[in-house]
Amino acid sequence: MSDSNTVDIVVIGAGISGINAGYRIQTGLPNSSYVILEGRHEIGGTWSLFKYPGIRSDSDLFTFGFPWDPWKEDHAIASAPSILSYMKDTAARHGIDKHIRFNSHVSALDWKSDQQRWQITVNGDSEKPQIYYARWVLKGTGYYDYREPLEADIPGLKSFEGTVIHPQFWPENLDYTDKRIIVIGSGATAVTLIPSLAPKAKSVTMLQRSPSYFFAPPAIEGANVAIKRWFPAWWAYRLMRWRMLFLTYLFFSICRLFPGLMSRLLIKGVERQLPPGQKIDPDFKPRYNPWQQRMCITPGGDFFAALRSGKADVVTDTIATVTPTGIKLTSGRELPADIIVTATGLKLNLDAHLTITVDGKSVRTGQKFVWKGSLLQDVPNFAFIFGYTNASWTLGADATAQLFVRLVKTANERGATSVTPQLDPKANVKKVPALNLNSTYITKAEERGDVPLVGDSGPWVPRSNYFRDYWNSRWGDLSNSLVFSRVAVE
Repeated sequence: MSDSNTVDIVVIGAGISGINAGYRIQTGLPNSSYVILEGRHEIGGTWSLFKYPGIRSDSDLFTFGFPWDPWKEDHAIASAPSILSYMKDTAARHGIDKHIRFNSHVSALDWKSDQQRWQITVNGDSEKPQIYYARWVLKGTGYYDYREPLEADIPGLKSFEGTVIHPQFWPENLDYTDKRIIVIGSGATAVTLIPSLAPKAKSVTMLQRSPSYFFAPPAIEGANVAIKRWFPAWWAYRLMRWRMLFLTYLFFSICRLFPGLMSRLLIKGVERQLPPGQKIDPDFKPRYNPWQQRMCITPGGDFFAALRSGKADVVTDTIATVTPTGIKLTSGRELPADIIVTATGLKLNLDAHLTITVDGKSVRTGQKFVWKGSLLQDVPNFAFIFGYTNASWTLGADATAQLFVRLVKTANERGATSVTPQLDPKANVKKVPALNLNSTYITKAEERGDVPLVGDSGPWVPRSNYFRDYWNSRWGDLSNSLVFSRVAVE
C-alpha cells in the first residue's frame, strides 16, 4: 500500500455532492489531505449514468448548482449533458478533479478504535482490492441504487414480444421511430420522457394508476433575465439563487398550509393547457395533497404541448396483464405497443452496496438515528450526505459538507481523535417519518429498513428547512449528543 492511500479524509462519490464536498474540504481544511473515490469512470453520478431521452433536473439549477461557482445559463431547468459539463468544468477549474480516483468502488468501511481511523476496502481495476486509511469518511453517493431499479410487479410482462426498457438503463442505440410506446408511471421520469419521445414515435401513452401534480414554470424566467441585465454578474447569480431559494420555500410552505387551495390552483393551471376534450378527472386530479409526493416540473409546459400535438396521451387505469402485443387494462381496454417503458420509480439504496463495521461489528443504517441530518448514531468520524425531498438536493449536501468541515476543525482544535453521536437512552426520543413523502419508492425503502431513523426532538429531528440547517451548519451547537474522544495511537 502506498502512502497516497493514507489520507485525512476520504470522500465517497464524485457526483455533485462529492465535488461540492471536495471544494469545502480544500478551502475550509487546507492542511488536510483528501481523496474522492468514484466507482465509475467519470464525474457526474446520476447525470453521467442516466441516458434516457430528455433527462433533466427537476430542481432549478440556481439552487441545485454550486453556491461557490454558480450556474450561469439562462435555463433554470437544465438537461443532463449541460449539468454534466458544468460539473466537469467546475471540478477542473478548482483543481478538485486532481483528487478523484476513478473506477474505485468502496465495498467496505471498518472503523479501527485502536488506530482511530477507518480502513476502507476498494475494488477497482486490479484483481486484488486496495486498502485505504483515513481519519474521516464523508459518503456522498446519493440515495439511488445505481445497479438495479425498483422492481415493479407487472403481471405478464415477460410475455411481451416487443422491447421492455427501464429508463435507468436506456439502450444507447434504440431506434423508436414510428413506434407505439407505452410509458408506465406518472412521476418526473415519465413526464420528462413523454415530450422527448413524442416527435419521433408513432404514439406515446403515459399509463398511470393515479395522477401527479404539475407545475409549469417558464423555460426562461423574465425576472432572472432582468436581474442579469441590471446587476453585475457576481451579484446577479447570487440574487437569482436567493430568489429561487425564497420562492421554492414559500411555494412549499403555502402548499402545506393551504393544501385545498393550492390543489385547486394547480389543477386549474393544468386545465388551461390541456387539449380540448382531455378530462381533468381522473387523469389530472391527484388523490393526495400537494407535496405529499414530489411535484412534476414541465418547463414551458412541454408535456402539455406533446398532448396537444396529438402524438401523446394519458390513460388512468390499472394493468390486468401485459400481452404479447401490448397491455390489457382492468377496464377491458387494450393498448397496443411496440415498446414498454417501466418508469415506475428508482430504488433507494443509502448504503451504496458497501458494508460499515465498527471494530468488526456490523452497522445497519436503518437501525440508527441521524444526528442533524448528517452523522450516524454510534459511528465515529463518519458523515453521509443527504439532500432535500422538497428542495434542491445540493442545498442539503452543502449544509452537510459545511457542518462536516466545522466538525473536523473543532475536533482538531480540541485534540480529539474521534467524534461520535450518541443517543441518551433517557432522552425518550420518538421515531418520526424520515422523508415525509408517501411516494412508492420511499415507502418501499422504509419497509425494507433501508432509511435511517429520525426523532421528534433534539439534534435527531429530520432535515426539512434549508435556512435552519444552514444556520446549524455554520453556528449550531456541536456539544449536544456528540462525544469528543482522545485516544493515544502508536
